[in-house]
Amino acid sequence: MTDASAQTPGEREQARQRATAVLDRVRFDDKGLLPAVIQQWDTREVLMVGWMDREAFLRTMSEGRVTFWSRSRQEYWRKGDTSGHVQYVRGAALDCDGDTLLVRVEQIGAACHTGTHTCFDADLLDPVVIEAPAEHERHESAPNERNGS
Repeated sequence: MTDASAQTPGEREQARQRATAVLDRVRFDDKGLLPAVIQQWDTREVLMVGWMDREAFLRTMSEGRVTFWSRSRQEYWRKGDTSGHVQYVRGAALDCDGDTLLVRVEQIGAACHTGTHTCFDADLLDPVVIEAPAEHERHESAPNERNGS
């Protein structure tokens, strides 16, 4: 794992150029933001959701630490700078529409601002759960839900 501080200026610039090349596939919302789902890289547990603008995306992709745009404070924040609960980037992927980012991280400490490991363990809901019919394979390709094909 390489933190940006261990990179040479040339390596940082190359990483930023690679991230910039991806921007044409990213679909930011009307406020210029992209939801970023943060997932523990080895367990695949979803830790939190944050927001990134273009610059936060570029920083995350090129510096090895997750950077968000705070909608309430209107400023950038890097997870762990004040709490010590750092997120080291291990991988990333855009969804099929380019409007959501998945960032796989190595989480150090709690991911949630409340001090819990994940933001999704405080208010568990009780949905109806049904089994899929046995004749369907678990990873079978489904018809395109948007156009019904």
